[in-house]
Order: sequence, then structure tokens, then C-alpha cells
Amino acid sequence: MLIDLSYMIQDGMPVYPGDEETVLVQSKHIEQDYYNNHQLSINMHAGTHIDGPMHLTHSKKYLNEYPLDTFIGEGCLLDVSKEASIDYKEEYENLIQPNHIVVLYTGHSRFNGQSSYFTDYPVLTLAFAELLVRKQVKMIGLDTPSPDKYPFEVHKHLFQNEILIIENLANVDQLLNAKSFEIIALPLYIRADSSIARVIARVK
Repeated sequence: MLIDLSYMIQDGMPVYPGDEETVLVQSKHIEQDYYNNHQLSINMHAGTHIDGPMHLTHSKKYLNEYPLDTFIGEGCLLDVSKEASIDYKEEYENLIQPNHIVVLYTGHSRFNGQSSYFTDYPVLTLAFAELLVRKQVKMIGLDTPSPDKYPFEVHKHLFQNEILIIENLANVDQLLNAKSFEIIALPLYIRADSSIARVIARVK
């Protein structure tokens, strides 16, 4: 079974405060132009997307330079829906394994479309980020707009250790009863710091 963990890209979709708005318009119409076409203007952090280290560090490595297997891997779901901040727990030592793509279910996606979605989200502690680094995971996936807030220490710690961040996941609750699943999170083949992405879970 496949579960789509992505938000649909559409005109005027919610974006992080200060980012450019998404504009998606039909630029050609078959009745007038004899074919249809659409024009998209989008920043790489709109909707479901993957942050690369260049986003908040001095890294010179574009997202397209990462090997494809970075974006595909065994998933590990942590239900942290009752926590205001996601901290280290000893039980995570056995749950999280090397090369996992760790997905956090906070339940915060229910606020998507509201202003509070971008301001009142739960954050990761540095202790939790250090666990991810020690476990050598591939990526961390969140149903929130960010793993932290200014000055973005968690972002930077993960980036300095080549761990990518998937933000704005949808439908993560559909994984709560999955015994095992694979994450396929493919960014655009684009020379940029980060990229919008189609993220799916293949439930086994």
C-alpha cells in the first residue's frame, strides 16, 4: 500500500512567513492557444520539501549532488503527538537504526492553513538531534514546518552531519498502525539548496 505524505502544490498554498508566495496559473488554454499549459513560481521551501545543508550553513553542496539512495530508506515512525518538544528517550536507541528515515508524528498538520501552524509547532531538542547523528540516519521527516526555531541550532547540527530534513509532511497519522514501511522522498533534480518533493510511504 502506498500513502502520499505530501501536500498538493496549488496556487496560494501556505508558505513560511517571509517566503515568496506560490503562484500556479494556467498560461495557455486549448480553446485559444490549441494546447494547455501551466506556469509555476515556487520557492523551494513551500509545501512538502527537503532541506539541504546549503539552506542554513556555508555548505557548497547542492541537493542534486546527493546520491539517489539518500532519499529512499527504511522508515521509523515515532509517535510524539503528546509532547511539546521532542527530546531524547532511551527507548529510541532500539527503535532507530543506521540508515533509517525517521518520521515524527506530532499531529501538528491539523493546523495546516492556520497562522499557528508556522508559530506554535513542537521542536526537537539538541539531545534528540545528537541521537539522530549518532545513529547515522539518512533523514528526519516532520509534520511541522521546522525542527526548531531561531537561531536554528538543530537544523545546523543535522546539516553539519549530512542529515537532510523533510518538512511539512501530510497524512502521517496513516502510518500509526503500520508494522513496517519504506520512505521514498524524491526531490526535483534541481541545482538548489533544497527542493519541493513528492514523499510517499510504501507500507509492507
